[in-house]
Amino acid sequence: MADIQVRVEGRVGRLTLDRPQALNALNRPMMEAIDAALVRWAEDDAIAMVIIDAVGDRAFCAGGDIAELYHRTKSGDLAFSRDFWRDEYRMNARIKNYAKPYIAIMDGITMGGGVGLSAHASYRVVTERSLVAMPECAIGLIPDVGGTFLLAQAPGRLGEYLGLTGARMGADDAILSGFADVYVRSDGVPALIDALIAEPNVERIDTFATSPPAGELLAAREAIDELFRGDDLPSIVDGLAAREGSDWIGKAKKSLQKACPLSLHATLRMVREARDMARLEEALSMEYRYTWRSLEQGEFMEGIRAAVIDKDREPRWAQPMIGDVAAADVEAMLASLNQNELTF
Repeated sequence: MADIQVRVEGRVGRLTLDRPQALNALNRPMMEAIDAALVRWAEDDAIAMVIIDAVGDRAFCAGGDIAELYHRTKSGDLAFSRDFWRDEYRMNARIKNYAKPYIAIMDGITMGGGVGLSAHASYRVVTERSLVAMPECAIGLIPDVGGTFLLAQAPGRLGEYLGLTGARMGADDAILSGFADVYVRSDGVPALIDALIAEPNVERIDTFATSPPAGELLAAREAIDELFRGDDLPSIVDGLAAREGSDWIGKAKKSLQKACPLSLHATLRMVREARDMARLEEALSMEYRYTWRSLEQGEFMEGIRAAVIDKDREPRWAQPMIGDVAAADVEAMLASLNQNELTF
């Protein structure tokens, strides 16, 4: 298909996202092609390894095609988005549990659905062009595609910080936070892929890895842990408001002021609950409850309108203030879907 290349080279299954004009945003045909290939290759003894990368030097995958979800929902087709998320989350779990090495080359922007395609991989490569983030609170959603599970496993309180603010991580920060494993310069990636095709042995990756340029999170860890360990969202916001001086604190304040309050409250609860989960599937099921309801009961449609459709960057949230959201509101978004629960 036009938006993705699926082929076999030697003993390696190759997946290359090929939609650079849209920052390789993931649409349903791309997702279906990836999942079908993974199912097929899992049973093929001739395939020893899978590599996923992308065309272009700007993005690996900037996320799901949320504009399509918006237009489908506006037309009354809520099932399209719900089916997309259901099948996407199942694919995320397949990647996490894949029995063969699955190598993700996270070269460029890697956000949202792109994180789901890559950060659950067995081997995750970042470059100097990598920009990794889970910015869903800004569009009225929550860090999904298993994002709550990844954030919960980040050291200290980095999960709360990254999930609530959508802060962008370069290579060093992505490795520190557990979203990536090794750093390879972008000009070395073609040689790395060629080496893996010639000899599909994951140990070859280490021969191309080098130390990334220093990131920002290590120096800020102590302050992040202090400020984001608060019992609830208001205490975190108040703690940040009382702090001055650091560039990252100013950015965090601005992000929290503009993000969807309902999403922020839910994200904090979900990341903390995910710390007690043993399997990715548990977090994906929890996320699906929120995303399933987000089309009608949440703020997702308004978030997309402001960010992607009208592009005014001024979302008009139904609950515009942090204090407007009650615990019952979050509980309602995360309650069981009964017959609509996500299964694997």
